[in-house]
Amino acid sequence: MISYVTIGVSDMDKAKAFYSELLSGVGAKLTMDMERIAFFGTDEGGAMLSICVPFNEESPQPGNGNMVAINPGSKEAVDSLYKKAIALGASCDGEPGQRIPDMFYGAYFRDLDGNKICFAHFG
Repeated sequence: MISYVTIGVSDMDKAKAFYSELLSGVGAKLTMDMERIAFFGTDEGGAMLSICVPFNEESPQPGNGNMVAINPGSKEAVDSLYKKAIALGASCDGEPGQRIPDMFYGAYFRDLDGNKICFAHFG
């Protein structure tokens, strides 16, 4: 159903480096780069994450209650990618752990611009 999700960034070069390194852990890579907007996805297709400098050229503002969740495939991958995000300069917004007994394991962080991202494993 979802084609792509876009989040605003203030520095495209830093954001592309951050997400290129981070999302390589889930098999994603930069698939389209059009200067003001860039898309990350996998060779299998499916939903993509895009980053952009806002069209109105004003500062990007993370939305209150907005979040992007990425399923890396296992609890171990959640832990690993969360640690990688923090090492790349992200800030903790909820350490890895079981959120709903036997259903949802997640870790939350804020990227370099304050966008909230969750690595989530269901099952």
